[in-house]
Amino acid sequence: MDELFFLVSKLAWGLLSPSHIIVFLLVLSALLLLMNKIRQAKFILLPTVLISVLVLLYPVGDLLISPLESRFSKPSSLPDNIDGIIILGGGEELILSLDWQVAEIGNGGDRYLAAAILARHYPMLPIIFSGGSGHLNFSKPLREGDIFYQLLTAIGIEEQRLIIESSSRNTHENFVYLKSHLPAQSGHYLLVTSAFHMPRAIGVARQKGINVIAYPVDYRGNTEEFRQWGFDFFGHLQALEPAWREWIGLMTYYWTGKIGHWFPRP
Repeated sequence: MDELFFLVSKLAWGLLSPSHIIVFLLVLSALLLLMNKIRQAKFILLPTVLISVLVLLYPVGDLLISPLESRFSKPSSLPDNIDGIIILGGGEELILSLDWQVAEIGNGGDRYLAAAILARHYPMLPIIFSGGSGHLNFSKPLREGDIFYQLLTAIGIEEQRLIIESSSRNTHENFVYLKSHLPAQSGHYLLVTSAFHMPRAIGVARQKGINVIAYPVDYRGNTEEFRQWGFDFFGHLQALEPAWREWIGLMTYYWTGKIGHWFPRP
């Protein structure tokens, strides 16, 4: 069932990505024009162009991602008694890393920075990483956990402190496979992942009986005070794409029983 869920989710996102939808609609409009169906083409093309211009000029994605990123906040002070630090994969550039034979991280690289900061704050605690490969057609041996190991040991984190799970492909599998690696099954752990992803991650952790304290990083959207009009289609997609995907993910996880509430709360 997990295999089917993974395949369907990847294929569905290929169709539901906002940028892909815009391209599909433009292609459909062009085909209708070639078939001399002018009225039908206008019915699709005009709204698509208007939406594209809006995304170009205004950070629409900030409106969608703001509720996600503000749902959980970092602790006002770091707790004294925890049993480890959990880092979820997602900031790695697997294909680039394999291609250039160097550990590469992307937008989610703040997870690594947080891991290093927390590792130094808690010098005796284990650093627990969960992440394999979320690519549908990636059969190479390199996994997200390998990049985590390379980078964390390179900055001086002791190898014996690292606990790495490299089989998971999505958030649900993160906690399914991670649970057996935890040093204390009923312990409490800081959870590091992107702020927009934190509600779903917390929801799955709770469903699996893992006690976590949110430590969100990697913010993508601006608050209302800092939102600006401007010509930045690609930049605006940096918030729109993950926000759209995360809302779909939350609803899908709720409908399939992977989280207990459609929008987990603190």
